[in-house]
Amino acid sequence: MIVRRIALNGWRNYDFESIDFSPGINVIRGRNAQGKTNLLEAVYMMAAGRSFRSRFDRELVGFGFSAAEILADIEAGGREQTVRIVISPGRRKQITVNSVKKNASELAGTISAVLFCPEDLAIVREGAAVRRRLMDNAISQLRPGYAAILADYNRILEQKSAILRDYHEKPSLLYTLDDFSERLCRLSARIIRYRASFVDRLWRATEPIHLEFSGGCDSLKLSYKTVSTVAEPFASEREIYYAVCEHQEEHRRAELESGQCLTGAHRDDMEIEINGRSARVYASQGQKRTAALSIKLGEREIHLDETGEYPVLLLDDVLSELDVHRQEFVLNRIGGGQTLITCCEDDGITARTGGRVITVDGGKAVS
Repeated sequence: MIVRRIALNGWRNYDFESIDFSPGINVIRGRNAQGKTNLLEAVYMMAAGRSFRSRFDRELVGFGFSAAEILADIEAGGREQTVRIVISPGRRKQITVNSVKKNASELAGTISAVLFCPEDLAIVREGAAVRRRLMDNAISQLRPGYAAILADYNRILEQKSAILRDYHEKPSLLYTLDDFSERLCRLSARIIRYRASFVDRLWRATEPIHLEFSGGCDSLKLSYKTVSTVAEPFASEREIYYAVCEHQEEHRRAELESGQCLTGAHRDDMEIEINGRSARVYASQGQKRTAALSIKLGEREIHLDETGEYPVLLLDDVLSELDVHRQEFVLNRIGGGQTLITCCEDDGITARTGGRVITVDGGKAVS
């Protein structure tokens, strides 16, 4: 999978700029706040249908512009395609592939990307929300229908949360509570099966990478953790549904008293163990970084296994956060596909990778 050329118009700090990429390694350098990450964000938008930095699309539109546009020529699965995305505040995002209208979830079948940014080093040490986001982002690209399920789940979760928050003032809201709870249980069962399957694949892909990365010293285990009544997350969707319903029934009173949704996939986690112990609790900082890097490289291998092609790899100012040993390990593992690496200075990355250099200065790019 390759992004051959991208044109940005009114995107963040890019007034208008067209950039050609190498099919191998591209080193995007420049001073801080010049637009390096904005460029990676545009590439990620084509794969995921959304930004990895902003919740609201309106924030992507440059100052003084009424809309932001991405136009890119890509190659995937032996096909050359043109992707166009137009973002206008107050309007639905317009997406076309070869002039055919698409929605955000359908972009996953067009091109895939794996992103690794400094925040991802927190995969191990931070709370469960970070790891749920990792799972959901990856699965949405691999299984386009998953994004729609997740969107439905989040909408119903928000509605149920509003009922639990407001029913004291509006007791009639309680008449609809059980309906929303049942729908959450049903969607939770589907999400749990998707996530459990992905985590199992991710563990199998990551384990050998991590073992090599740690010099054979540390073993890594990934497992999916959901509500206590689900004894087997790989069971049928029907069995999981009934198990989640059981948990819901047990916690109904607690939900009413606390005003919070205590049952559902929004509370699940991916547990990371190193040498049989919780990495979040017991691992050193070096071990946590090694595990986070290995997980991202494992995600890249899953895409290769799924599609026969490496996804576009986006490394956003990550190397500066790593010691020389970890830098070398990453650089030695990124061959075979297209990679975009941002850095403030060259730091010898060009010489170490043989990559093409693109200098970004004030929303302008010079190869």
